[in-house]
Amino acid sequence: MDGDLVLRPIRLRDQRAWREVNRRNRDWLRPWEATIPPPAPGAPAGHRPTYRQMVRHLRSEAGAGRMLPFVIEHRGRLAGQLTVAGITWGSMCSGHIGYWVDEELAGRGVVPTAVAMTVDHCFRTVGLHRVEVCIRPENRPSRRVVEKLGFREEGLRPRYLHIDGGWRDHLVFALTAEEVPEGLLRRWHRTRGQSARNPGNPARPGTGME
Repeated sequence: MDGDLVLRPIRLRDQRAWREVNRRNRDWLRPWEATIPPPAPGAPAGHRPTYRQMVRHLRSEAGAGRMLPFVIEHRGRLAGQLTVAGITWGSMCSGHIGYWVDEELAGRGVVPTAVAMTVDHCFRTVGLHRVEVCIRPENRPSRRVVEKLGFREEGLRPRYLHIDGGWRDHLVFALTAEEVPEGLLRRWHRTRGQSARNPGNPARPGTGME
């Protein structure tokens, strides 16, 4: 919890609120949502899971230590979703974050705060060493999230994920635990405070000013 923002595990009983937010934001979210590629000749067609199937899959993966599925609540209302997926242990200890939020809350610091809270949880509680966020180059609002938080841009992964009906390039942004010894949420709050005091000269992410 951080102010009006709460991250908690996704639940089956969230279905009505989740569907309402997702339906209202359908046009806004569609260009950035994962889709199922066409099957190979002779292979069965893939189908988008129902909400219940999605939650059961997420919980199963969480139980296996491969995923952390959260919903974002803002002032007591479900406002989006954030998932740490692809968690790998052993010599890597890494995972990647995906998120979406109600368009009404875009640009109000909700997603950067949620990502910062999640990164701290991954590093300090779960024991991961590295966290990635992969973003389509065209998705400027999402890129601003990681830029504000000081993630490093590491390069392009061509045709990385099937998004909105096609294989799309993604930029990779990453952080390791050593880069945020004081915690990412604390650094983010400091950055926001500096920007509020100096709106004409905001601190640049990745400069040590956060």
